Amino acid sequence: MRENKSINKRTVGSKYEQAAGEFLINKGYRIIAYNYRCKLGEIDIIALDGDELVFVEVKYRASSRYGSPMEAVDYRKQNKIYMVANYYLMEQHISKYTKVRFDVVGILGKEITLIKNAFGGM
Repeated sequence: MRENKSINKRTVGSKYEQAAGEFLINKGYRIIAYNYRCKLGEIDIIALDGDELVFVEVKYRASSRYGSPMEAVDYRKQNKIYMVANYYLMEQHISKYTKVRFDVVGILGKEITLIKNAFGGM
């Protein structure tokens, strides 16, 4: 039973990550990757916004009953994203001088909100 629950969560997550990707494309972003995974974790979307490499965390909530989607990107989650982003930069041999930013896309019901530079850079 537990496996079905995780498969369902992944399917739902994927649906909203695609919606977030479309939203970002309409804002001028160029998507490089969805669901980048490594041994340290996962980043939902990696994109370019102008000359900045952007690591995007996507959070969905059906309602605000348990808080806003953005509140779910807490300090622990941010640190995890930093580690995965560093791994990606190293793995892809991306220059340390590349501009990097961390954005959050929150989806509450059908409303999509983008927070650029949601938390500190590297």
